[in-house]
Amino acid sequence: MTTPPMRIVHCVRAPVGGIFRHVRDLARCQEALGHKVGLICDSTTGGAFEDAQIEELRSTLSLGLARFPMRRQLTVQDFSATLALYRHIRDLKPTVLHGHGAKGGAYARLIGTYLGLRGQKPARIYSPHGGSLHYHPHRLEGRVYHTLERLLGRITDGLIFVSDYESAAYETKIGSASATNRIVYNGLSKQDFEPVNANEDAADFVFIGMLRDLKGPDLFIEALYNLRLKLGRAPSAILVGDGPDEARYREMVEKLGLTGAVTFTGPMKAREAFKLAKTVVIPSRAEAMPYIILETVAAQRPLIATRAGGIPEIFGKFANRLIEPGHITQLTLAMEDALANPEKKQAEAVEMRPCLAETFSTDLMTDRINSVYLDALGIAPSDVPAQQSELTANQATSLSSVYARSSQR
Repeated sequence: MTTPPMRIVHCVRAPVGGIFRHVRDLARCQEALGHKVGLICDSTTGGAFEDAQIEELRSTLSLGLARFPMRRQLTVQDFSATLALYRHIRDLKPTVLHGHGAKGGAYARLIGTYLGLRGQKPARIYSPHGGSLHYHPHRLEGRVYHTLERLLGRITDGLIFVSDYESAAYETKIGSASATNRIVYNGLSKQDFEPVNANEDAADFVFIGMLRDLKGPDLFIEALYNLRLKLGRAPSAILVGDGPDEARYREMVEKLGLTGAVTFTGPMKAREAFKLAKTVVIPSRAEAMPYIILETVAAQRPLIATRAGGIPEIFGKFANRLIEPGHITQLTLAMEDALANPEKKQAEAVEMRPCLAETFSTDLMTDRINSVYLDALGIAPSDVPAQQSELTANQATSLSSVYARSSQR
């Protein structure tokens, strides 16, 4: 699809995990297509590993990469953060302002709306990536965040969901979207599809992800303890990642007598982590469309995962292999089976790999997301000349009454 060069600014709070992988890949692909891209993210999240990735990305972005303090929860400091972000974004003169996650989405839409009042009128795009959709609708936090999402929905020009599950969750918890909305699966590069082999001294299991209860590392540790009781020995295991609950998990490992069997490594690249163990375990309680599952399947690594969020959409006809989220007995049995039948688990990994190639690609992801931008700007792809000078936000918006439009995917 031929698209006019756009000035695209992505806003995401936490530059970690799958959400940052998504933004990073998308920004690079958009730059390669001739767009000018910038990124804004939190300055207080992440460590040396994340900082290195950010610096690597910074040099590839025409509109630069800026970091500002952004709190995860709602605080009074959000007012000063919004003002600082507004001043930065205003000077970039974006055609498209794309917010990722609940906080990034709020900043993008609020600032985009104010810029519209000042004459710039960028298209305001939002990708939840789970975010506030993980909250229970009948609990206080859920009611607060879902109400805010409904209000922000009124100033949204385009919604992009990473899975059918996420789209359905939005409709159930927030309501029907009035803006342009489409489902666009996360994408992988060609390099992601190269098989990875475990090291000769590989551990039995590896958990890869943020160390917080939503991702289930506590369930992983408890299953290891159950296996020790049942088998008389604890399987060797590695936890790759960091997060707010790391200290509690380390204490849990010590209390359960697993210190000699469990190692914490901190964050690392997924394909390097795959080499550390014979089987990857992702016991998430909730997900949208997790990159770690896509990467594991693409690399042909044996995998134990839960029926959470969009994961069944990845597994497709193999979804019966998934276990129920939070079900410690099923998790323990699945890990026991992996120990007893490693050849079967490897054969299953090889069998699953071909189902990803066509559906989950960075090129397809970028093309579909760019089409949402054009729709929000009121530009039909067929009307775009093969060679066209860069659109300013004002020029793009003048092509149609963007904010009054509504369509379904």
